[in-house]
Amino acid sequence: MTDALGWIAPDAPLLDEQRFGTKASVLSKAARAGLPIPPGFVLPTDMNGVSTADLETAFATLEKRHGQQPDLVSIRASSIGPGSDVVPAVLNIGAAGDGLPRLIDRYGDRMACDLNRRLLHSFGVGVMGIDEEEFEYALYDLMREVGVEAEADLSLDQLSRLAETYHDVIAEMGGAALPSDLIGQTHAALTEMANLWITPRAKLRRQARGFEDDAPLARIVQVMALGLGEAEISGAGIAHLRDPQTGLPGLTGRYLANAQGNEAMMGLRTPRVLTMTEREVRGLSEQSLEECAPDAIAHLLEIGEQIETELGDSYSIDFTLADGEMRILELIPLKRSARAAVQIAVDLAENGAISRSDALMRIGPGLVDEHLHPTIDPSAARDQIGQGLPASPGAGAGKLVFSPDTAEEAAASGERVLLALVETSPEDIRGMHAASGVLTVRGGMTSHAAVVARGLGKPCVVGAKDMSLNRVERTLTAPDGRVFKEGDVVTVDGGEGQVLAGKVPTLEPEITGAFARLMEWADQERRLGIRANADTARDAGTALGFAAQGIGLCRTEHMFFQDQRISAMRQMILAETEEERRAALAKLLPMQRDDFHDLFVRIQGMPVVIRLLDPPLHEFLPHGQAEIDEMAAELAVTPQKIRARALELAEFNPMLGNRGCRIGIAYPEIYQMQLRAVFEAVCHAGQETGEAAKPEIMIPLVSAVREFDLLKSEVEAMAKSVSQDCGVTLDYTIGVMIETPRACLRAGDIAGLADFLSFGTNDLTQMLYGLSRDDAGRFIPNYVARGVFEHDPFHQIDEDGVGEIIRIGIERARERSPDVSIGLCGEHGGDPASVDFCHRAGFDYVSCSPFRVPVARLAAAQAAIRARK
Repeated sequence: MTDALGWIAPDAPLLDEQRFGTKASVLSKAARAGLPIPPGFVLPTDMNGVSTADLETAFATLEKRHGQQPDLVSIRASSIGPGSDVVPAVLNIGAAGDGLPRLIDRYGDRMACDLNRRLLHSFGVGVMGIDEEEFEYALYDLMREVGVEAEADLSLDQLSRLAETYHDVIAEMGGAALPSDLIGQTHAALTEMANLWITPRAKLRRQARGFEDDAPLARIVQVMALGLGEAEISGAGIAHLRDPQTGLPGLTGRYLANAQGNEAMMGLRTPRVLTMTEREVRGLSEQSLEECAPDAIAHLLEIGEQIETELGDSYSIDFTLADGEMRILELIPLKRSARAAVQIAVDLAENGAISRSDALMRIGPGLVDEHLHPTIDPSAARDQIGQGLPASPGAGAGKLVFSPDTAEEAAASGERVLLALVETSPEDIRGMHAASGVLTVRGGMTSHAAVVARGLGKPCVVGAKDMSLNRVERTLTAPDGRVFKEGDVVTVDGGEGQVLAGKVPTLEPEITGAFARLMEWADQERRLGIRANADTARDAGTALGFAAQGIGLCRTEHMFFQDQRISAMRQMILAETEEERRAALAKLLPMQRDDFHDLFVRIQGMPVVIRLLDPPLHEFLPHGQAEIDEMAAELAVTPQKIRARALELAEFNPMLGNRGCRIGIAYPEIYQMQLRAVFEAVCHAGQETGEAAKPEIMIPLVSAVREFDLLKSEVEAMAKSVSQDCGVTLDYTIGVMIETPRACLRAGDIAGLADFLSFGTNDLTQMLYGLSRDDAGRFIPNYVARGVFEHDPFHQIDEDGVGEIIRIGIERARERSPDVSIGLCGEHGGDPASVDFCHRAGFDYVSCSPFRVPVARLAAAQAAIRARK
């Protein structure tokens, strides 16, 4: 049986994490590196029980490794991950029965008695599961009775009384007397700790922390590091070698003289800080450990540097001092913010502790998302009033407003506002621009609000269905009944999907320094190109700031929602003849040309995929009676005419209706205007900058090759006409947005005519599943929770269904045209798992919202690294 044990010692083999748990694995690495780790042995996860005979053999081996028979040992739980602390450690095993005389001889009566009562306390909590408070009340009652402020001031007689009280507590809880010898006490503690680990209470605690309730348990038996002795240079503490918020080097922590385990953090006595610097910053009067024991701090700093070099990570260090001699009890991965995680990974790579590839793999793409936006201060209190879907990361606070117009007006006067709507539509974009955050009570992860907010880099929570929004009364009601009126301050946490009352403190992002270096390393690793979805020159500037390699999707319809443009667009829609439509489009031409010109100048010669008009025309018409009356007055028509035209254009299912290329075929003059604007802008921008723009004209919603063939001819004809007018040779390509299942299946035929294919996975997912992305958010969370869907298919590509038809499309396209460029421009382009799929499926690039470009760059690098392994 003892052959199955693992050993923590400088000359012992490293312990496998899966068999011996995370804590034991880390300690074995530290011991092998020569760090001052108390020696010990570990019962693996598959060893449920151990006999006293086996323990005698194990202790004999431990005695040889330790150089002497240990007086005391400790037992700690070790499971996979950081969840083993749901079962407390048992300390000072051996400080009862036969061991007491030996302890008295070595340490004196008082310390031996103190060790005995600490064993009783530890055994009661860590083995029997008695509440810590039972022992704390007994201690406090005695301290009040005898008039002392610290347990260190208790006399020998008083400690003896306290030990008797602890005996009584254990007896009242049904506990038996401790065995008299070290082996018996160890055996009892190991057995009962295993039993405690599988109790319902322990399982629930693991579940609450996000760990498996049936996780296996390994148990560590180590020589006890006392932490008791001469004041100041004997005690226990915890040290952090880096700032948890910034990741920069700096020693902080707490230390308690004459203490063991985690007493420094329990609040029984006031601990010291570790350094003079921290004491001065906090304005404390009591000396720091550095002032009392400078050699200990120097040693701690040396150990910290060695840990990072040898173990390749930054840890919080549980340590003890015994008459100045330091021992490391546990190494816990330092809790760190997103910014700190990046800083630490980069520092470790630059110091040679890990490789650059390792540094890249350590940073979850979600941490990058957090890194780019203001985030809620972890120390801030949260008064949560609602829960929705985390549609766009970051935290934003402002006065509640319930209309885009109000948001614009308030922002113009310098106020920060939070825009709350039932759901958003394209005409709400101006208000979203103005707001510091967006909240909707309906919608999913790819709803209009979510997509636009991610593109703008605005914090956004969608689908907060438990909240009630009344646009007439301008109120937002929380599930607990609290009512928030227009002007009340509310915060949204787009990373967690939470709605919070009041203005909650935030931490600002940091994208230079370590973050910039990490992104450089990612670019060196990745194969996939990363472009951005951008509709304006401002969006393009943001994308370039995040090192996008061009624009993978410019949605031209977003340009039509400015005040003057929407009027001309509506006039065109109301037109009854082609001549009237062309007259209205003539007003839009210079406006759209200017937009493209600004975009081309800003993008500096990189490729720009321009999607021609996609949404159905009715989306540009007003909905409410007040808006209809306003439009009628502006265009000098009757409200009845507007309503009649809206009724004429209305469709039962607009997503599958007269939109995309179907508009271009039904009303060719619309696409002709857009194409002239694009190509004239290319000419003007090239004359201005000396560098020709490279537009990639994309036809949306193609299902049949003939659709593309017809519209390709229109593109070529307009390019030829503008080229002759301007005297400039135009460099452009023509491609298709693949977003229907039929287009995927006929991708070979389409690729025979197209220069590029770009998969629009938002609509492709809708059509393949038969789901509306705007409505599915109401029930998809339940589907995911019940295992119907593994994940939200609008957030992460469904490889089994959507992924399969994409692979079919790519295979057929490349078989027909091996050099055809293939990209992805749906919202999945910013999802790390979807980016990994795109790498494996052979895409050339993905395109995502500007603020997700760094996420995609890192995810593409990680996909390339995984593919090499």
